[in-house]
Amino acid sequence: MGAQFGAGRDAFTNEPNVVPMIDILLVLLIIFMMQVPLQRKAMDVNLPPEQQVEQQQQQSIRDQIVLQLMEDGSYAINSEPVAFSNLGRRLREIYDNRPTKLMFIKTAGNRVYEEVIEAMDIARGAGVQVIGFTPSETGEDGN
Repeated sequence: MGAQFGAGRDAFTNEPNVVPMIDILLVLLIIFMMQVPLQRKAMDVNLPPEQQVEQQQQQSIRDQIVLQLMEDGSYAINSEPVAFSNLGRRLREIYDNRPTKLMFIKTAGNRVYEEVIEAMDIARGAGVQVIGFTPSETGEDGN
């Protein structure tokens, strides 16, 4: 290592010696590769029996509340007709005693966006915290 001072045979050249640097990088690479498996943590999981899972799924399906916006302009909660003026009161009655404030909305293809948003606002005012959408039965996407 050194600086170049002439064009002669015994001239110095200014080139870094990279061999020690590569050795250090390889050693670091090996150290990090050895650390990765040591950092993995295992977690024991106990799964409930299949029958219990099926019962819980069926129970959750029965507990779901679906607000339907029908094609004729009416509203229904779980297929039970509800007048638009009583929608907020009825939703409050349902959700006051529920720990999970989840509701699904199913709209007919001919309903406009504004009506869906109005229904969502009423549901939020009644205490619903999470609102999901279900596909319509006819396969329409509501557009």
